Amino acid sequence: MYLSPKASRVRQKEAENARRNRAEIVAALSHGQVSRRDLFKWGIFTSTGMLAHKNGLSPFAGSAYARDIPTGTPATPMFGVRPFTQPMPRLNLQQPQALTQTTWNSQAVARWPSASPEYPSKGLSYHTEFSDSGGQVFRNPMTNRGPMEGRPPGEYFSQQRWQEYFPKAGYVMSLGSVESGIGFHPGLPDQNPNSIWSFGSGPLGTRGTLPPPLIKMRYGEPTIARIYNSLPTDRTQNEGFGRNEAATHNHNAHNGSSSDGASNAHFFPGQFYDYHWSTTLARADTINTGASDRRASGPDGNGGLINVPGDFRELQSSLWFHDHRFFFTAENVYKGHLGMLNYYSGPDRGNEEITDGVNLRLPSGNLLDWGNLDFDVNLIIADWATNQEGQLFFDIFDTDGFLGDRLHVNFAYAPQLEVLPRKYRFRVLNACMSRFIRLVLVNEGGKKVPVQVIANDGNFLVHPVTVKGLDRQGSAERFDIVVDFSQFKPGDKLQLINVLAHNDGRGPDREISLRDIRRGDTRGDPAVGPVMEFNVVNRVESVDVPGVFHEAGDPDPSRVPTILTEQIPIVEPVRERHLRWKRGIGDSKSSGDCLPDCGDRESFPWVVEVDGEPAHSLNANRISMLIPRPGEVEHWTLENGGGGWDHPVHLHFEEGITISRDRFKVPATERLARKDVWRLGERGSVKLQIQFGEFGGAYVSHCHNTVHEDFAMLLRFDVLKDDDSIHAAIVPTPNPTPDGVTFLTPEILPEGDPRKS
Repeated sequence: MYLSPKASRVRQKEAENARRNRAEIVAALSHGQVSRRDLFKWGIFTSTGMLAHKNGLSPFAGSAYARDIPTGTPATPMFGVRPFTQPMPRLNLQQPQALTQTTWNSQAVARWPSASPEYPSKGLSYHTEFSDSGGQVFRNPMTNRGPMEGRPPGEYFSQQRWQEYFPKAGYVMSLGSVESGIGFHPGLPDQNPNSIWSFGSGPLGTRGTLPPPLIKMRYGEPTIARIYNSLPTDRTQNEGFGRNEAATHNHNAHNGSSSDGASNAHFFPGQFYDYHWSTTLARADTINTGASDRRASGPDGNGGLINVPGDFRELQSSLWFHDHRFFFTAENVYKGHLGMLNYYSGPDRGNEEITDGVNLRLPSGNLLDWGNLDFDVNLIIADWATNQEGQLFFDIFDTDGFLGDRLHVNFAYAPQLEVLPRKYRFRVLNACMSRFIRLVLVNEGGKKVPVQVIANDGNFLVHPVTVKGLDRQGSAERFDIVVDFSQFKPGDKLQLINVLAHNDGRGPDREISLRDIRRGDTRGDPAVGPVMEFNVVNRVESVDVPGVFHEAGDPDPSRVPTILTEQIPIVEPVRERHLRWKRGIGDSKSSGDCLPDCGDRESFPWVVEVDGEPAHSLNANRISMLIPRPGEVEHWTLENGGGGWDHPVHLHFEEGITISRDRFKVPATERLARKDVWRLGERGSVKLQIQFGEFGGAYVSHCHNTVHEDFAMLLRFDVLKDDDSIHAAIVPTPNPTPDGVTFLTPEILPEGDPRKS
């Protein structure tokens, strides 16, 4: 609608006033000065979890001029910056350190290089020795209170299968306030140190930097990711949002629960946490146990392969890691606690020239034995918004979801990437908190350019699928695509465009035509339109071996085979479960204690219902579903309870195979494909086949609209082992504090325990 200049000024003033008032509440919540229960009690949230329609809080209350603000905040000021005026940053590649096995206190430990000051990594946490000594050794060096390692003590949080998957490589990273000079564009204001909390390469005290990190991992090389919490000890030093407690989730690797990052084991400033990312291939205990199948393998660094047990059809490729501190995930991820992981295998070598009958020769490069990135590019796409001073801003209101009004790529606003006229692989991650996107590649004439989709959520499709636009991507969904730029000549430009508009955080509203976008009509959503630009050029410098240049006339040896993997069949399940994700008031209180931060009677607006029984919000001390033994095949139906919302539901630890959908057609890029995030669609449902194995312990499934997640749209499930390990029984729930970790006895919901049926 048309607004006069006066009306526009009134709208902006009212919206900015409401934003500032809400920001004060967000800050008080992040500082621990108020609880979510207080917000319901005071009427700031309604009984359904919506922001109260009050003038001074909601930009849509009491104003005839604010109805066309889709994000609920004033537009992000751009300070005259134009798009496509900065190069796209490649992710910050982390360098591994070689670990060696030795003995310490009669334990097998992984020792870091002799020049490193790091304590050895070991199966049991240093918290165990801290507790056994009465707190006299291995104290937190920053605060001098509590243990130096945040991983809880005892056997439950020991590294599972430590000796079998003994770590060979290690990474040391620090989560901290950013260095000076960090921003979304050279022409935009630098971010304050605590506006962004991100990773730096190094130990405690290392400042964060951008772009986010990238770790290259390979099957057959188990890894330790030692992450230090270098954030301010004072919760209030956060620029108004974000909690200075961390829990890093490897999304969605096949790891033990203590290294999954979502078992209520967050850790505090001054501590580190050793995550054992084991590179275990699923079905290692049941398929190819002798590691004789060359397809189930990783590169050895010398042109050959390291065979591993497991099913090659379960190989993974494009993963990411991010914060999973319950109830503060959205704020912390948005603030910079994230990075990407490329997993390399025999078929997915990251070397396009090796012809050994196993390697698929996908676009990558050839200067390194494995893991070439010259023509294999990670794209983290997320939305963001700033206040009128240009500082990153986050809003938990309303609980439908948070929308930024701009998109960045690898934390850079509207960058441009120089490419040669040849094939490239792009690993595309939607890292928005609540926003769905749909990406289309367009040439200078406004025509769609076909791309080949080769993987969904880091899992190969059986056959590549050619599309003229990607499917909708919910938060955390990934597509690996191949773009053939050889049909273009140097000087040509292409744009990657988001065509999916939102009115609010409920879910996408509509797709905007390319014609309207080219005319500048985005229907009120500034995040619709070009995300980045590709410039076809004659020459680019290698990122794998700087100083070496690739030319437009160089041969392109890469391939996209017509068969990428084999289909895992759908079989008769041992049991079926029905999970309904919906809006509702869920009581997190159980017969025992409620964790974390939920108080005596905390209630939340988002719930999950299991098999038709009463719906619940998350209580980390309550088990909603129990997997009684490994290897059993289950079928789950994930249903959207309606109300106009969409939910991208994520399963930890294992992938599921999409069987069918209700109300919506299964797209070709998802049909019988392995995934770990499923968009349910409004009032829709999806049926999956799932099989758990190899590790035990506590995991979660949740909506990956992280605002829904932070308002408790999660459930805990536990996987039991069938051996004599501690994970053959229900294990206690950790309750972390800066002074150490205690444990609670969890409650098991009857409907989730098939042992009683």
